[in-house]
Amino acid sequence: MSRLRIFADTAPDTPLFDSRDGDAIARELQAIGVTFERWRAAAPVAAGASPDEVIAAYKADIDRISAERGFKSVDVISIAPDNPKREELRAKFLDEHFHKEDEVRFFVDGSGLFTLHVDGKVYEIECVKDDLIGVPDGVTHWFDMGSEPRFVAIRFFEQPDGWIGHFTGSDIAQKFPRYEPDTR
Repeated sequence: MSRLRIFADTAPDTPLFDSRDGDAIARELQAIGVTFERWRAAAPVAAGASPDEVIAAYKADIDRISAERGFKSVDVISIAPDNPKREELRAKFLDEHFHKEDEVRFFVDGSGLFTLHVDGKVYEIECVKDDLIGVPDGVTHWFDMGSEPRFVAIRFFEQPDGWIGHFTGSDIAQKFPRYEPDTR
């Protein structure tokens, strides 16, 4: 289940806000310019579906958000707990960074934790199956897929070279807990 917790950036142990309500999450994130939506597949997506099948199942929403935001391409990324490069892939996203284009991800399956650092607050968003998150360009954040990552996500890109992170050098991401998926 999706979850948003908000902290003062100096108090990683004391949430100021904690909710699993999708509408409340969307409202809180909208206040800082972040998009949060829930999508449903137009057709069933079977385990092991090809990237083309995944994209076809969400084509209407993909086309809508691509037109709204000017995305030029999409792809599908899938990471499983047995991926031999999982530690390397996880480490790539754990430090605070920003992008010069919006970072938009839709979770077809599995989960991950986006953590945003905005105006002295830290917004910790657990994204799960059917969640779309859109982080505006320039917003500092980090992403944790957990020590045993399991997710399939559609990624949206404005530029052909895709994801380019600009790291801040801050150690704030180390002050907040790492991701442990909720197994409830």
